[in-house]
Formats: sequence, structure tokens, C-alpha cells
Amino acid sequence: MPNSYLRAALFGSALAVISLRPAIPHEIVGNRFFPATLAIDDPGVNDEVAFPTVSSFKTGDDPSAKQLDISGEFSKRITEDFAVSFGSTWSHISAPGGPTMLGASGFQNIHTNFKYRACKNPEHEFVFSVGLDIDWGRTGAISVGAEQFNTYTPTVYFGKGFGDLPDTVRWLRPFAVTGLVGYAIPGSSSATIFGIDADTGDPTMDTEFHPRVLVWGGSLQYSMPYLKSAVVDLGLPDFFNHLIPIVEASLRTPVSNTFTSGTVTTGTINPGVIWVGKYFQVGVEAMIPVNRQSGTGTGVIAQLHLYLDDIFPNSIGRPLFGGAVASRNPMFGNRP
Repeated sequence: MPNSYLRAALFGSALAVISLRPAIPHEIVGNRFFPATLAIDDPGVNDEVAFPTVSSFKTGDDPSAKQLDISGEFSKRITEDFAVSFGSTWSHISAPGGPTMLGASGFQNIHTNFKYRACKNPEHEFVFSVGLDIDWGRTGAISVGAEQFNTYTPTVYFGKGFGDLPDTVRWLRPFAVTGLVGYAIPGSSSATIFGIDADTGDPTMDTEFHPRVLVWGGSLQYSMPYLKSAVVDLGLPDFFNHLIPIVEASLRTPVSNTFTSGTVTTGTINPGVIWVGKYFQVGVEAMIPVNRQSGTGTGVIAQLHLYLDDIFPNSIGRPLFGGAVASRNPMFGNRP
């Protein structure tokens, strides 16, 4: 494989792994409030806007390049348990990144997510959802790694709070976990790339195979609002009672058609904190690559997230089919 093609292939695969989307929405199950996580999507189905989500990190290319992503996403409930979301990301890659090694800017592909909440158990603070994410090929810029084919990712999501633990370990009740497992299926199995050998000047023909990828991740979170409202009020300043310390993992593993991609798992571990209010939340996390192929150094991601179903419960924050549902946020009380 010519060096120029190898660099382009590594560039594209690294962007496919690292490029971020805003993760939405939040979810309320019994006394448990699951916030909107930043690195992975959670099982919630709500009317929300995540904008902006801003991340800065160094890619896994060789040589590594600095990348800035600014994302936005809008989620709308069709029914109480079914929602559709739309979003995209604008990326700026500094030199020596991009296919010409001079940097690049542009939008990633538009993506759509369909999610159905299949199970919700308030007593055990458990929720389970299924969904389909579609990345629409040819809607973004090739220069920033946007693929020219659709990618379909059926996904399952779950969330579990530990509020049903016995009194002997009541300090563990504010803990919760969320997770997802998806299988990304590219609409094209391979692409043939024609070029010119830089050393001999002879024409070249290379085939790039598009792998099927296991998309997986999770979060571990400790809810200070839950600690105050459902365990014990420590008398802390109000600011601290709105915090949810969190650690997320967002990972991808190529599992088939991996002739040119390899099978190395890539992704990041994201420790951070989320401040939750009645109508919005703000979160910030570090982005720690799990290996060299995932990036170099530690990046950062931050997000502003608006709860439209709480801000506008009787208009754009209600399902298209079905009546308005009162706010159920156990941290701030119900609103008629």
C-alpha cells in the first residue's frame, strides 16, 4: 500500500472513531434522574436540545493533529416512549491533519436517531430502550473524514440506579450506571481508490474495506441530588447538591470485514462532572485516549443541554401524539 494511501486510510478511520456527537437525552425513573451524558447516548426519551457540545483533542493519526468539534442535536418525542433526534458536527482539523496534511474544516455527516423506551421500572430505577442510529453518507465533507455511504447502527440502551439497595449500604444508593451496545453496519462493504505512486509515477489501485464495528460504552455516576433528596441531607451549599460526578467510557471495536482496518479497540475514558438545574444542565469531562490509535494527550469536552419538556411542557416540549406530561424531576418537584 503506498504511503499516501495509508495516511489517508488511517486519517479516515481515526476520525470515524474519535469524532463526537452530542449525547442526549436525560431520563427520570422513580426517584432517579439520569442526566444526559456527554460521550455516550443514554436510554432517555425526551424533548431536548444539546447545543453547543464543544470538544478539543488530538487525533490518533500519525502524525497526530489537533481537532476541534462543535456539535448540535435536537430530540423530539413522537409519543411518550418514542423519539427522533437529528444532529451534526462541524470539525476543524489543524495541520498536519487532513488529506493534504494542511488542515481541513467542514461538517461531518448528518445523523438521525430513532429510539423507543421498551421498559421502565420505577421501583428498581431501571430503564431499557432500543434504537437505530443512521449516519447519512455524502452529507458531510470528505476533507474532515465524512464517509460517502450510510452507516446503520441498531443499539440497545440501559440505565440502573442503586436506590433499591438495603439501608446498611444506603451511601451507595446515589450510584447509577448506564450503558449501550450497538453494531455499526456500513452501507458499502468496500471502496476502490485509484492513485499515482509517488516514487514511480505508476497508477495504483487499492481497496479499502469498511468494517462492521461493535459500538459500546457505559457510565458510572454518583448523584448528589439523589443523596440529598433520597438518602440524607448533609447541609452542603446548594451548588454541590446539583452535581453528578461521572466517568464515561466510549469505545469501538471492529469485528468483521477488517482486512484493512484491523481489530484494535479505540475510544476514550471520560471523567468529569455534570451540574443539573431545573431547565438545563452543564457538563465538562476530560477525554483520555485508551491507546495511541485513539489519540495523544488528554482532550476536553463540554456541553450545554436544554430540557425542552420542562421549559415548554405545553408546546414544543410535549409529544406530538399524547397529552402534555407534568415535570417529574424528583429533585425540583412536580409542576402542574
